[in-house]
Amino acid sequence: MNTLLNIIWLVLAGLWMAIGYFLAGIVCCILIITIPFGIAAFRIGAYALWPFGRSVVRDPGAGVASAIGNVIWLIVAGIWLALGHIVTGVLLCLTIIGIPLGLANFKLVPVSLLPLGARIVDTRMVAGNAYVAMPQTRR
Repeated sequence: MNTLLNIIWLVLAGLWMAIGYFLAGIVCCILIITIPFGIAAFRIGAYALWPFGRSVVRDPGAGVASAIGNVIWLIVAGIWLALGHIVTGVLLCLTIIGIPLGLANFKLVPVSLLPLGARIVDTRMVAGNAYVAMPQTRR
């Protein structure tokens, strides 16, 4: 089911939102001091391209640098990307078939506003509100 929703998402909303994130990432990487923002934009752009089956968890130990970076991101790009998600989500919710896609857009709003200190993980690794790390196997 996730694959079907991701394909529909890609056509109706994902491609356009991912392009917005990738453009923001390119601009941030051109300005050398904002490369961490560019990396975050690319990571979220990949998530916006194929969101079903993945989830965002916050890293509680992200630190002050992430908080300061999130404020800068919010002013420079976060508001515009969040508005894109909100407008797209409202338009998708106008049809019954688009409601799950609209809800996925609304799910992306918090991470588009504050991307630093957020991790994108497989939904199977999230138990309730806690992130469950997969045990590493030794070979």
